[in-house]
Amino acid sequence: MSHVPVLEIGGTHVTAAVIDTEAGLPVPFSAVRQPVPADAPARELLDAIAAVADRVEVPAAAHWGVAIPGPFDYAAGVGRFRGIGKFESLHGVDVGAELLDRLPGAPSGISFVNDADAFAIGEYRAGAAAGRRRAVCITLGTGVGSSFLDGGHPVVEGPDVPPGGRAHRLAVDGLPLEEVVSRRAIRSFYARAAAVSDGHRLPDVHDITGSARAGDAHALRTVRHCFGALGRALAPWCERFRPDLLVVGGSMAGSWDLVGPAVRAGFESWAPGTAPLTVTARRPADAPLIGAAHWALHRSVGAPPVRT
Repeated sequence: MSHVPVLEIGGTHVTAAVIDTEAGLPVPFSAVRQPVPADAPARELLDAIAAVADRVEVPAAAHWGVAIPGPFDYAAGVGRFRGIGKFESLHGVDVGAELLDRLPGAPSGISFVNDADAFAIGEYRAGAAAGRRRAVCITLGTGVGSSFLDGGHPVVEGPDVPPGGRAHRLAVDGLPLEEVVSRRAIRSFYARAAAVSDGHRLPDVHDITGSARAGDAHALRTVRHCFGALGRALAPWCERFRPDLLVVGGSMAGSWDLVGPAVRAGFESWAPGTAPLTVTARRPADAPLIGAAHWALHRSVGAPPVRT
């Protein structure tokens, strides 16, 4: 089975594609991306996800890979979304069973994987982390996604990784990490630094980094504070895990000329010389799809037609 159909379910969109796992790339012209109503009732949301999949020509009786953010019971295929502002209607829903009934091609099974792990596996298989024994992969978007890879496999327990292998569970400066570095936190910090009044439109992260690039002092302070905190939070765990490489993806990686120095400064403030070699993702759009396909491939060989 070299052609594996996949879904990447994000907070505002769904991407469907077929991955050629031998080539390590999406089949040309197979990827389809559409917005989905993350706050819709469960039936409407599941129908919208399946509608994206219906636009892709998939092999019959295929085993699908699905990358989806947490909180989610990946083994059971059940949503655990509560109090996070998206996919709330899928809380307690057997998403696997519902998708098996909806996806095209009479699928033989579905393997769910955390979206940050899928990104990391994709970068390991076909991107910046290829050939690296240990890598830490971070995605910077609405929040902070992370995966600690050893030999291409996510490490989710043990003394060398954060709880569950998830950086968003860390604290920095006495606060949960995503209270300091996330889309919401960065915008909030800038508003306080620049004394933006409630009556003004709050700039988004790309606006703030653009202003920082132009020399705005409040924007520069925001970037250095928030992303420096990320470096400080990651530093002790990278010191333990000893990755060969730190790979950064997500929408904020597009401002790496500003974000990168701030992250490195955070590492250096922890201990000089501790910052690992850090690069941006080589396949930022494709990596989660490629990773989901490999996750499914290695769980479908000889497996019965069930969710894994």
